[in-house]
Amino acid sequence: MNKIAVVTGGSAGIGEAAARALAADGWTVYVAARRLERCEEIAKEIGGVAVELDVTSQESVDKLAAQLDRVDLLVNNAGGAKNLDYLRDASEEDWNWMYQTNVYGTVRVTKALYPHLKKAEGLVINIGSVAGTDAYKGGSGYNAAKFGLRGLTRALRREEAENSIRVTEIDPGRVKTDFAANRFGGDEARAAEVYEGKLNLTAEDIAETIRWVASLPKHVNVDTLSIMPTDQAER
Repeated sequence: MNKIAVVTGGSAGIGEAAARALAADGWTVYVAARRLERCEEIAKEIGGVAVELDVTSQESVDKLAAQLDRVDLLVNNAGGAKNLDYLRDASEEDWNWMYQTNVYGTVRVTKALYPHLKKAEGLVINIGSVAGTDAYKGGSGYNAAKFGLRGLTRALRREEAENSIRVTEIDPGRVKTDFAANRFGGDEARAAEVYEGKLNLTAEDIAETIRWVASLPKHVNVDTLSIMPTDQAER
């Protein structure tokens, strides 16, 4: 049977790498993100399907769900951070964006695709962060969002075990992607400082973990995986 995977945030970084890795393993991948043109480029290269998706929009999420009648794998990868502010300087706008993208976005997509996942006894992989298990200075908004994602993931795992829907959380540490540049509003110099002089994971490293989890038989559920570069002993 043709295996259907949906990867949100699939136009770059971990999402793109995951889409490519899954396609190489024989999955038909729906590459979903706001940048439709980039999704189309990737989908053409991997034999997938491009979908314009904004996880902060219920209308957009509903359009995605309407295109599908079966989902074997959902990779909730869309997310991100805004700025690096102490709580005393917190921006409500930034916090709202982080919650809408990392938390509510995951809720919207998972709910919309739930009937398809249940039908297929599928697998949900939520891309969290080590920021969801420990906090750091200036990260309170992102920490709160990823802690929230961790909570809903664990609840979902317990709720859907009886329905044979597997749920996995993958928590990357420092991965060199456009994450930092996006966090700092395109400030490439500031973003480079995050990675300079350090060992860094690549998007492909995380994609290999996603494809491994997705390859396991249905009686196996990997609950949580934390992955960090060797020199990142602390979060």
